[in-house]
Amino acid sequence: MGLIADLKEQIIAAKERDPAAVSTAEILFTYSGLHAVINHRIAHWMFKKKVPFLPRFISQSSKFCTGIEIHPGAIIGKKLFIDHGMGVVIGETTEIGDNVTIYQGVTLGGTGKERGKRHPTIGNNVIISAGAKVLGSITIGNNVIIGAGAVVINPVPDDCTVVGVPGRIVKIKGEKILSDQFHRMNLPDPVNEILDSFKHKLSGMEKEISQLKKEIKAKKEE
Repeated sequence: MGLIADLKEQIIAAKERDPAAVSTAEILFTYSGLHAVINHRIAHWMFKKKVPFLPRFISQSSKFCTGIEIHPGAIIGKKLFIDHGMGVVIGETTEIGDNVTIYQGVTLGGTGKERGKRHPTIGNNVIISAGAKVLGSITIGNNVIIGAGAVVINPVPDDCTVVGVPGRIVKIKGEKILSDQFHRMNLPDPVNEILDSFKHKLSGMEKEISQLKKEIKAKKEE
């Protein structure tokens, strides 16, 4: 995709996802997220061509101007929208799908333990809310919502909502699921299970004794 076509898509994405967007000119000249993405496209092209020094120089200059740091090696799909964007960090081996929205303070980073692919892979139509951290070589599925301040260190399947520290899934396809606390409250109780088993056996024995008594009584009457 050419730079002009990509710029048009970035403007469309801003108009679609930012209710504060007033005009094309305002988006073009004042949206730091758009500037960061366009600068990244240039740096990434140079990075793939193995141009020395310049890709990192562009990314660091862009960080200085926009407050958004995107490593030249990161792979970004179509219509990424970074809203506000201050403090956003996107690591070298990050892969981002199409129609992703990222808010301020988000980190797509590593854990410091991996080599090679050490940053997350983000699917299509994902929303990553303010202050969220997605760490490590994990995959976030399509149509996922990550809540503000969440710390996600495990893979997330499609169509889920994730919140908390560490991140946990609270919705699947818009339907709430049982909380961890609820699950703990309803864990099987082995003591109760043993008592229930004894009660069942005792009830059976009482029935057998009652039947024997009837049979003995009947024989005596004979």
